[in-house]
Amino acid sequence: MKHLFATTALAVSLVAGHAAAEDTLKIGYVDPLSGGAASVGQIGLNHLKFIADEANAKGGINREKVEVIGYDNQVNAQTSLVQVQKAIDEGVRIIVQGNGSSVGVAIEDFVAKYNRRNPDKHIVYLNYGAIDPVLTNEKCSYWHVSFDANVNVKMAALTNFIKDQSDIKKIYLIDQDYSFGHAVADAAVKMLKEKRADIEVVGNEFHPLVKITDFAPYVAKIKASGADAVITGNWGQDFSLLLKAAGQAGLKVKWFTYYAGAAGGPTAIKQADLAGQVYQVNEGINNLGYPEADKTIKAYIDRYKDAPVVFPRIFNTAGLLFKAVEEAKSSDPADFIPKLEGMEYKTFSSGGDGFIRKEDHQLFQPLFISSFGPLKDGESFDEENTGWGWTKIGEVAAKDTVVPTTCEMKRPG
Repeated sequence: MKHLFATTALAVSLVAGHAAAEDTLKIGYVDPLSGGAASVGQIGLNHLKFIADEANAKGGINREKVEVIGYDNQVNAQTSLVQVQKAIDEGVRIIVQGNGSSVGVAIEDFVAKYNRRNPDKHIVYLNYGAIDPVLTNEKCSYWHVSFDANVNVKMAALTNFIKDQSDIKKIYLIDQDYSFGHAVADAAVKMLKEKRADIEVVGNEFHPLVKITDFAPYVAKIKASGADAVITGNWGQDFSLLLKAAGQAGLKVKWFTYYAGAAGGPTAIKQADLAGQVYQVNEGINNLGYPEADKTIKAYIDRYKDAPVVFPRIFNTAGLLFKAVEEAKSSDPADFIPKLEGMEYKTFSSGGDGFIRKEDHQLFQPLFISSFGPLKDGESFDEENTGWGWTKIGEVAAKDTVVPTTCEMKRPG
């Protein structure tokens, strides 16, 4: 009889354990948590953990507890695939990644192949920041959703702004030497030629990804070129150290960027004394005055005082995911991906209208062009405790960011 009770207890325990596992919505965050890009990767993980805690405090998503697990990929494609497989082995079916388009392409391919081989246990790749256009064009996949505007969409907004700056005559391009950096440079050359053929591109430089510790030689080339503006897709330490070198060299030009607002960027801009000379294009900034966002931003910054950087695109990613899971009443990707297709959404920073295009799973959303400098009247949030913040100088509605796609998506079934 004692043996029977022990066996029954073990069976109940196993069933309970299985139920607990089923009642957890696991998100695997595969991004750099060590090395030169760790500061950016850790902030992304902070975001997801904050969002998960907020959701769990309200009872979870469909009564499932949200669990976020970090996996360090070191911005390396092969390491990323090892980490994705580790996540799958640990019961994760939702993969989130955003830093490095070369990594994004590798994960997108891996996920598509995995799902073909495991038709009863699908996984999904939610991409919050890898924006090489190939991801939603020739490489597009049903099992991939992109929550950040791609390189071409952002460059169109930047060059539309640049074309009206009559003082810009010479532009220098400097980018990281991988697929994203080349996509930025190619788009800049093409669109500048179309919109301001009189602007001379006086440099088109590429450097190794998160390996350069002293950008002084690169800044010397920019100064020697006579450029009055720079376009760069650099992010993380590659942007911060580039601006640091510019400040030390006294290089006073306009900077047009994709990721100046990422970790370390605002501090570097202030230290270089470039008030009002650094611009970025992205999906949102603090100080837009949207009450719902302001409340969340304040709560987030209060929790992460040492790294108070906010990525709106991660809040959009999680918000759309949770909405789809709730509508599908399931955290199985096969069930909730159809809900994401065509989904309309009020975006995090401004409450502006956004939507996911069914044809390529690209989120279209309002984009903002902003400049960085001392806080203005009515602006509450500074960046990285600098006393400076981002100020909106331009906005593009989601409908005006739509570009064609070459995606020929293969759908399951």
